[in-house]
Amino acid sequence: MPALGFVPIGEADLDWVCAQEAELHAHPWTRGNFVDSLASGHDAWVLTCDGEPAGYAVVMHILDESHLLDIGIVAPMQGRGLGRLFLDWLAASARSRGSETFFLEVRPSNASALRLYARCGFIEIGRRRGYYPGRAGREDAVVMRRAL
Repeated sequence: MPALGFVPIGEADLDWVCAQEAELHAHPWTRGNFVDSLASGHDAWVLTCDGEPAGYAVVMHILDESHLLDIGIVAPMQGRGLGRLFLDWLAASARSRGSETFFLEVRPSNASALRLYARCGFIEIGRRRGYYPGRAGREDAVVMRRAL
């Protein structure tokens, strides 16, 4: 079992996070999106695996709900179960803050993410039409929920 760590994202981490975001997503968050999230007090984490950065996530907490805003596992580390471990840790962290529900949106075209989220206990509760920018227009978002 690899040694996992969870380190709050700071200003010094933004170059690495933004580079990974650009590699992992066709429509990545900008540096400004990450800066705004940090300024808003959202939880933002770097996942480390055996001391090396392996992923990142941003979670917003409002009252008794948490919302996964962004997550990524670096390409060379994908397929090792780190996404599931990270999501479970984020859910436990949200629960410890008093959240009862964890939400997220995902592109319906992102089959691997949909499978991961389902394995982690998220269920589809709706759709947001035209939520994401896409190469050929807009793409819906699948809204998912996990009870904590």
